[in-house]
Amino acid sequence: MTTALPERNGDDAVVTLDRREGPYGEAVLRQRGQHYEIIVNGCFLMDTVDGRSERLLIQAALDELERTGGGAERPSVLIGGLGVGFSLAYAAAEPRWGRIAVVERESAIIDWHRGGPLGAFSGGALGDERVAVLHTDLLEYLAAEDGERFDALCLDIDNGPDWTVTDSNDGLYGADGLAALWRRLRPGGVLAVWSAQPSSAFEEALRAAGFADVVTHEIPVSRGVPDVVHLARRVAD
Repeated sequence: MTTALPERNGDDAVVTLDRREGPYGEAVLRQRGQHYEIIVNGCFLMDTVDGRSERLLIQAALDELERTGGGAERPSVLIGGLGVGFSLAYAAAEPRWGRIAVVERESAIIDWHRGGPLGAFSGGALGDERVAVLHTDLLEYLAAEDGERFDALCLDIDNGPDWTVTDSNDGLYGADGLAALWRRLRPGGVLAVWSAQPSSAFEEALRAAGFADVVTHEIPVSRGVPDVVHLARRVAD
């Protein structure tokens, strides 16, 4: 990793720890005081300040599986996006989960967990025998024929349905993307989607795609609109 001279922003110095050019653009890891930030293509993606919504993403899916009796005795979960590791660490700390797969397309982010400072936030989850890191693009993974099906899909991709940093991610939240997600869920399975803001249009898209029990959980933030987790269920066949 390379270290640049700190930039002054408010009370904290901002230090660029690593900057990578990859197939999807530029990924940057910065440190601001005691916290870390991921910047993709010049846009802030996430930081380590508050992981409540990322943890809710996992907990809400598990609660819904237990409420409806869907899924296996030890359900499997696919996490879309490794990010700063909050969702993966929370899932790995829960013994009720069986297989835990996490899809991450940015090799830089995987490296920042395996040998960099973000490993403290994924909490050693990469060493859990239930955990598999799939280094691929989520849309490509979903498009594969006869792919693995899961009891829960927990997606934290980009900034959510209404504001994507990478144009190609728009397809995940449209009709084709939702159809692909439907196919990767077992009957009775749960889809949980993190978003930086509520989206009534996405709720309607979920219903139009055949999902049931569509609800939105809000998580207040210190400034601006709340983070949310959109929750939906694939009805049993």
